[in-house]
Amino acid sequence: MIKRTLYFGNPAYLKLKNEQLEINVPGANGMDRTIGNTIPIEDIGVVIIDHSQITLTHGVIHKLLDNNVALITCNKTHHPAGLMLPLSVNTLQQERFSDQINASEPLKKQLWQQTIKAKIKNQAAMMEIAGFNAQTMRIWSNEVTSGDSLNHEARAAALYWKNLFIPFISEFIRGREEAYPNNLLNYGYAILRATVARGLVGSGLLPTLGIHHSNKYNAYCLADDIMEPYRPMVDQKVYELVKLHKGKELELTKETKQHLLQIPALEVTIEGQRSPLMVGLQRTTSSLAKCYSGESRKLIYPDL
Repeated sequence: MIKRTLYFGNPAYLKLKNEQLEINVPGANGMDRTIGNTIPIEDIGVVIIDHSQITLTHGVIHKLLDNNVALITCNKTHHPAGLMLPLSVNTLQQERFSDQINASEPLKKQLWQQTIKAKIKNQAAMMEIAGFNAQTMRIWSNEVTSGDSLNHEARAAALYWKNLFIPFISEFIRGREEAYPNNLLNYGYAILRATVARGLVGSGLLPTLGIHHSNKYNAYCLADDIMEPYRPMVDQKVYELVKLHKGKELELTKETKQHLLQIPALEVTIEGQRSPLMVGLQRTTSSLAKCYSGESRKLIYPDL
């Protein structure tokens, strides 16, 4: 079942009613009025809170976490700034934690090799969607070594970002603080990161303990690792907006956010099977848990 992504950008009061999420908004007389129907908690995958006058009861938060819902809060610039996830939703969590913590360096290097190969392969596919010849990148994807010791990821990224938006934006530099459309990419990646973290927790893994990323100030190193091959899916959604508006600079409006909030429900293909991205991510994180336990040596990633 496709889990829903809920976005709240106006004042609201969210409470629990009959095990469902009830949404109330201020009425004309200042009193709360209920809008729409209540939403079953089990149908929700991600909730985004983007207004300072939104209230959630403890019952709602508790129920969301019980159902492995990623709860995202945004800052005053309307960018995701915080993420709340459950501490325990997997019955084998202690065992999974132990396997993850004790993973050998050779295993982690092999997992990173598979991750970067999949990422470059999907970047090449995105380049071809944009009308560019990506043969060089496809060659690089097959040349990635254990741990990406030759840093093919950086070489591919340089070529990728140099060309992807060139028909619409003459000079593009990828960076969190750089110019348009980095604002759209940053927002999309934040949604993806939360979705990945949700999948990791659901598979009984620690989002903090990465296979490659290891910044001591980063609470989601593993999420940052596993999201890499999924990034081109976000790039495609941003590319669609840039192309539609012919490079005209867009702000993070209700309309652009709605476009990017489709990310968890995007259709992806894994080993010939199609599913929503959120479901595909669960397959990826489950395969990672099996790699840690020694049941498998293969990380399952989607093809763009």
